[in-house]
Amino acid sequence: MSIMRSLLLAGSESSWLRERAPRFWPVRRAVSRFMPGEALEDALAAADELKTQHSVAAVLTHLGENIADPSEAARVSRHYVNALDRVRELNLDAEVSVKLTQLGLDLSQELCYEGLAAIIEHEQPDRVVWIDMEASQYVDATLEIYERARRSYPNVGVCLQAYLYRTSKDLAALMPLSPAIRLVKGAYNEPVDRAFAQKKDVDENYFQLAKTLTGEEARQRGVRAAFGTHDRKLISRIISLAGSNGLARNHLEFQMLYGIQRAEQLRLARDGVKLRVLISYGSYWFPWFMRRLAERPANTMFVVRNLFAR
Repeated sequence: MSIMRSLLLAGSESSWLRERAPRFWPVRRAVSRFMPGEALEDALAAADELKTQHSVAAVLTHLGENIADPSEAARVSRHYVNALDRVRELNLDAEVSVKLTQLGLDLSQELCYEGLAAIIEHEQPDRVVWIDMEASQYVDATLEIYERARRSYPNVGVCLQAYLYRTSKDLAALMPLSPAIRLVKGAYNEPVDRAFAQKKDVDENYFQLAKTLTGEEARQRGVRAAFGTHDRKLISRIISLAGSNGLARNHLEFQMLYGIQRAEQLRLARDGVKLRVLISYGSYWFPWFMRRLAERPANTMFVVRNLFAR
């Protein structure tokens, strides 16, 4: 793991930085590249612009994690239900993605599941409620909740992280459920006994997992695979892989973050690949922002320019 990435991930876990850094307007200006605003209406406006100007769909996520109050978990669930109502009112092509610790996973799996089920039941049947994957200590509980939800609801998906050694086994175990899977590289500070430390190893594991997700078994089971990456080399490899497997481009789905690799996003959309842009919003953005920088440390230069710009 690079020194810069290690520092950024350490910063994402610092309560001191989380409380102080967002007060400084240069930091807030820098993060505005990656999220349209803190309010739901800001995210909805961005989703509407993507749809009307570029025919690109969206995934909305309200930032937050590790809540410690059951009433806050209930409030988050109600927020997502309201967000889905607003999506329908505006006729947007937008799904939602939730963190289970924001729905009370640290407090109770049952409390968390009740909040998640309320969101899924409110979503349209042909759209997926995505479950984000968090740090490795939450993987077992997250997959247990996902498997329970998937047995009751067809429109729920889960995120898997390619940097974890265990993910290939997790994917194999999920396949009989005909799951919806968003595959990402991973963005938490994981120990070396749980995760690949070198980018090249993460990339290769990602590609091997993509082979499974685009393979014959996945297609026969009706697996929905969404590839969450901005790595253009990896994107190209996956598109080539799909072509060699006889999978048309319009059957491939990529999910990319708002504000990152915008030109690549529009190119993929023009080339007929399914694309959803993940739009994050909310006041609890600092840990998320640091993890996004850690995924691609070159983005720190953008932040530095904003810190010293006038």
